[in-house]
Amino acid sequence: MRFEKVSLKQFEQSLKKYYTSIGFDDNQYDYKSFENSVKKDYDNIILPKRSTKGSAGYDFYIPFGVHIRVGESQLIPTGIRCVDMPENIVLKIYPRSGLGAKKGLVLRNTVGIIDSDYAQSDNEGHIMIKLVNYGIEPVVLTKGSAFCQGIFSQYFTVDDDNVEKERNGGFGSTDKEKK
Repeated sequence: MRFEKVSLKQFEQSLKKYYTSIGFDDNQYDYKSFENSVKKDYDNIILPKRSTKGSAGYDFYIPFGVHIRVGESQLIPTGIRCVDMPENIVLKIYPRSGLGAKKGLVLRNTVGIIDSDYAQSDNEGHIMIKLVNYGIEPVVLTKGSAFCQGIFSQYFTVDDDNVEKERNGGFGSTDKEKK
């Protein structure tokens, strides 16, 4: 298993797709310099890493500044994917405990699940994290700060499991048949 960047093209596509829904720092991006800004942010993506040898989680670092208003949610394209995960391993994404406890920032779906075959999806396995602000003040996440953590876990299947379907895409695709 290892973390790596998605392609620059995929990172840019994800930002263009979600650009209007992301609360970028006001002066960070403008449409005229979008491609240059994306390239600069892409070049500065930090791969997830553990902070200490006793840490279970790999910290994810935000590639650009984000402002999340109270009650709003933001989808964060991380620019990261996880490859070569064994079939019985899952990557679970959690918010950093300090952001949840102190700021009220949580994952929209409570725990993100990155399946072992997600890296083969149509979006290169781009890990995108949706945060919601349930706090009482807006939250600003500065570029390069750790904002979530990923923990690898082993899972088991029942003896009579005989699933043969393969992934057909990115988000929400595990219940759709491959064509």
